[in-house]
Amino acid sequence: MKSIPKGSVKTYKQVAIAINSPKSARAVANACAKNPYAPKIPCHRVIRSDGGLGGYSGSGGIKTKKKLLKNEGFLPKKPLF
Repeated sequence: MKSIPKGSVKTYKQVAIAINSPKSARAVANACAKNPYAPKIPCHRVIRSDGGLGGYSGSGGIKTKKKLLKNEGFLPKKPLF
């Protein structure tokens, strides 16, 4: 997650593939959900394959995830849920 640049995102599946475990997208999502270091470890840059935000373990939940992505300059192809 630390290698995902500001202003961009990866899907849970893309992260799973990057760690050589392509069938572990759900495990990646669970690891993000348990991240006690958000936003320092930027799990907010990991989203669902359908473009949905998924969850966010940091304080404020999804509202904070949206705000962090917007502040980093992420421009989604479709509106964030």
